Amino acid sequence: MTKKEDVKKIVKEGYSVIAKNQSCGCSGCCSSSKKEIDEKIAKQIGYSDEEIKVAPEANLGLGCGNPIALGKIREGEIVLDLGSGAGFDCFLASKRVGKTGKVIGIDMTENMIEKARATAEKYNFDNVEFRQGDIEELPVEDNSIDVVISNCVINLAPDKLKVFKEAYRVLKAGGRMYLSDIVLLGELTKEQKSNPNLLVGCVSGALPKKEYISVLEKAGFKVSILGEDKGISKSQYNGIPLESLKVEAIKQKNNTLLKWKI
Repeated sequence: MTKKEDVKKIVKEGYSVIAKNQSCGCSGCCSSSKKEIDEKIAKQIGYSDEEIKVAPEANLGLGCGNPIALGKIREGEIVLDLGSGAGFDCFLASKRVGKTGKVIGIDMTENMIEKARATAEKYNFDNVEFRQGDIEELPVEDNSIDVVISNCVINLAPDKLKVFKEAYRVLKAGGRMYLSDIVLLGELTKEQKSNPNLLVGCVSGALPKKEYISVLEKAGFKVSILGEDKGISKSQYNGIPLESLKVEAIKQKNNTLLKWKI
């Protein structure tokens, strides 16, 4: 098994456990009431009480921001969520796009897909679809998406440039991507880099902030930083030198940078 395959195996197994409500995710702070902890984390990273109530079963206390709040998602648009998990952000996006729009969630973890589909059926989210797949090889057509969102997931992918190239491929010209992701502000120790719990916990696979932005630009995007949450280091990550970066990335209409195959 290659290192890349090993990383994906660890991530997939870790999030399968989370989907079964046997463990916490990025915060690493399981204790008394999982539901209370999940709601607390969601509020800390930017979700309102009203948003949490939309589909409470889908809030697993994951993420490092609220990508839905970063940019205006319009009625009738097609939205793609990279690493959709239990579908929390998809269900919020579905309210924005309305009956004439559509939301597609992509996740590689079977248990997450099953959980998301069950919640969609329970609350009659008819404009949401979940597909099992790898965000490095999206099961989505070229130039078919208006908005891509992702919440604390791309740091988990071994090949981030490939993820961003895939997002670029599926976006329409002028399409937008809104990301909340963990980036590093300092060096990790050797032990931290090799810790599988910190990989699943969104840390050991993260890129330095400047490199993250550079990789986005290399994929062809025009990048704007919308916000930086440095406080998350102390509130959820025991002071590890990192932050939650909030980014808007635009696929420019006349961009000819990408001429190669992925």
